[in-house]
Amino acid sequence: MPRVRVRSLAKINLDLRVLRKRSDGFHELRTIFQTISLADTIEMDYQRGRTRIELNSNLNIPGNLIVSAADSLMKAVRATGYLRFDLLKRIPLGGGLGGGSSNAAAVLLALPKLLGKLVPFEKLLELGAELGSDVPFFLTGGTAVGIGRGTEVYPLPDAPRCPGLLVTSGIHSSTAAAYQALNREELDEVPSSILNNFQQVAGADRSVDPGRSSAWINDFETVVFREHPQLKSIKGKLLKLGARRAMMTGSGSTLFGLFPGRESRDRAAERFRKEFSSYQVHPFAMVTRSRYQSLWRRQLEVSPGNRTWPPQDRYAK
Repeated sequence: MPRVRVRSLAKINLDLRVLRKRSDGFHELRTIFQTISLADTIEMDYQRGRTRIELNSNLNIPGNLIVSAADSLMKAVRATGYLRFDLLKRIPLGGGLGGGSSNAAAVLLALPKLLGKLVPFEKLLELGAELGSDVPFFLTGGTAVGIGRGTEVYPLPDAPRCPGLLVTSGIHSSTAAAYQALNREELDEVPSSILNNFQQVAGADRSVDPGRSSAWINDFETVVFREHPQLKSIKGKLLKLGARRAMMTGSGSTLFGLFPGRESRDRAAERFRKEFSSYQVHPFAMVTRSRYQSLWRRQLEVSPGNRTWPPQDRYAK
């Protein structure tokens, strides 16, 4: 039975603007995604035969995207067979870290290898966008701009690896409630000043010190912090402990801090663990696109010298 074992990485949002409500019910976004080293692990097994998809996980996750992603890709390539997924979940649930979307993208990247199929990248992006707004980003990784619902992804130059710390308090922040609280209107045009500001942030040189960008914004912070003041306190604590930048990721409720070095980051982690034993505290590194794609090439054991993306077997049909 063919088997593959992969790491499915988390993300943070270095910037997130909610511009307006769209006529299709979604919201128009501008965001900067960044992959980080915190990861789930997924083992995938495939056997020819009648189609059946089985998922085992250390956490019970209703509506898990792994099964949906597998079903979508199997139908797209007209394949049948038994698929078994074993998921070891480390990425905190509902924290704005994209764990479910990353799991779905991992299936889209790895399953063609198991099936011996070639799937064009454009098709993977199409399937990813149908599964969730963050999924297409995880098909590329690194640092990237997301526009529209977040499904239109444009790579940015890789930022250097920066020591970071995630703090998840266990507070549940509802994404739907956060959007509702923002109360964005349906506009024909977004003010040019907002778009220009985001473009300046996206185009800024982060090569010197990615933690020094004072212009980074997460529009959700205002409404989520009002509902959950404890999260604002965590942000302040991260800054007090030496983070050069601290923000909420996504619509919350996880916060992250970027530090000038590992020593200051590790001291902050120790303080949070000591003072807030119920929190989940995860040190991380920012993962560049080149490292992300190298990881996937190793995981899927593509033929030596095959530098195409996505990493599929060139001899597959």
